[in-house]
Amino acid sequence: MAKVRTQFRCSSCGATAPKWVGQCPGCAEWSTLVEEVDVPAASTPAVLRPGRRPQPIAEVDPSEFTARPTGIDELDRVLGGGLVPGSVTLLGGEPGIGKSTLLLQVAAEVAAAGGKVLYVSGEESPQQIRLRAERLGALHPELYLAAETVLPQVVGAIDEVVPDLVIVDSIQTLVHPDLSSAPGSVAQVRDCSNRLVQEAKARGCAVVLVGHVTKDGGLAGPRVLEHAVDTVLSFEGDRHHALRFLRVVKHRFGSTQELGLFQMEERGLTSVPDPSGLFLADRRSGIPGSIVVPIIEGNRPLLVELQVLTALSSLPSPRRSATGLDGGRLSVLLAVLEKRVGIPTCHADVYALVVGGVRANEPGADLALGLATVSSIVGIPLPNDLVACGEVGLGGELRQVGHTSRRLSEAARLGFKRAIVPFSAPEPPDGIEAIRVGTLADAVARLDIAEPGQAPRTGLPQHGSR
Repeated sequence: MAKVRTQFRCSSCGATAPKWVGQCPGCAEWSTLVEEVDVPAASTPAVLRPGRRPQPIAEVDPSEFTARPTGIDELDRVLGGGLVPGSVTLLGGEPGIGKSTLLLQVAAEVAAAGGKVLYVSGEESPQQIRLRAERLGALHPELYLAAETVLPQVVGAIDEVVPDLVIVDSIQTLVHPDLSSAPGSVAQVRDCSNRLVQEAKARGCAVVLVGHVTKDGGLAGPRVLEHAVDTVLSFEGDRHHALRFLRVVKHRFGSTQELGLFQMEERGLTSVPDPSGLFLADRRSGIPGSIVVPIIEGNRPLLVELQVLTALSSLPSPRRSATGLDGGRLSVLLAVLEKRVGIPTCHADVYALVVGGVRANEPGADLALGLATVSSIVGIPLPNDLVACGEVGLGGELRQVGHTSRRLSEAARLGFKRAIVPFSAPEPPDGIEAIRVGTLADAVARLDIAEPGQAPRTGLPQHGSR
């Protein structure tokens, strides 16, 4: 009888070590080694299925991988048309963000369109799922529930139902009886996911796996899980906001540059066809430090409101706070305003916020952030029909950013009349006037909101004074 050994496997890269150490020898991550039992290989050789004969690539039938719509518009946008038969999709997100709600709605839509759906839950009972389905209006006779955590029983349920779509919530709850490790361990997640991938390819049914995330926001379990599946989706959002973002991390059947937006309501998640209008619906005009900036999320242009508040600080090191923005870029812009434009910022607390829980961590927001900061310092509001788009260098010079035409087209669609952009920016669409400037100082001068050293309405000292 072969001797059973224990080994330690890294949950990040899958490397093994004979004993526990604080740092993984493979990927140098800390505290990622997990103990598991090394099961010896069977002495009897496995019976292999006959393989497929090689064929010319031009003779491969691509119709087998035609996406089928899920009935959820924003999800279909992200997936490039829908779920591909035989594909495996991994959906990750924080607890309570709405993963199960979204997938139950998808299951109901697919069942209503004539497909069979098997919903496998290892975390909730069928009664709990039934109550949620009643609230969402997702009851359908072709939607089957199975509260199973043992992998052979899950495969047996697939044999019985013969579904077009299988949803497993979640992959960390499944266990293989041949392995002695606990559910969610590296070995269990690796083996269970590989088996489900094989079943999906052999049967031609789409499989969606729900994955847990770590406290750092990454998917829990071995990295091989992300390599094995065809698509990796990340469901994000703020618990204090109703907006949810669906991003593509990996997609073998389409682009990874798409973004889906949902709004959480009493009856579940609804698609947001016009996110820019939603972000600007409650915007008030005439407030110093407020400006609209067009950003790009994936391939999608969005208009968001950027607000900056400044106040005289009594601290030796004034506060700098950025929500939805890169704090490092905020510090750089404040230094550029101080050195290149002559606007005093060294004695001011600066708070910058992108309204609506959106992130604008891109260089295209630099110009808008600089103008909003000046507007807040001098207490003069910026024009209400103005958008700003451009990257600011350390010398105060402005540079064009990608997809400027698409950004300005979105601004023109929502009725904005003017856009302040670098000289190199392309011609704007009809209905919007381009104000071309070369530096951040030129932009401040063209808008006539401040003169160098001016800070009349905030009590901030003049530039160079102590």
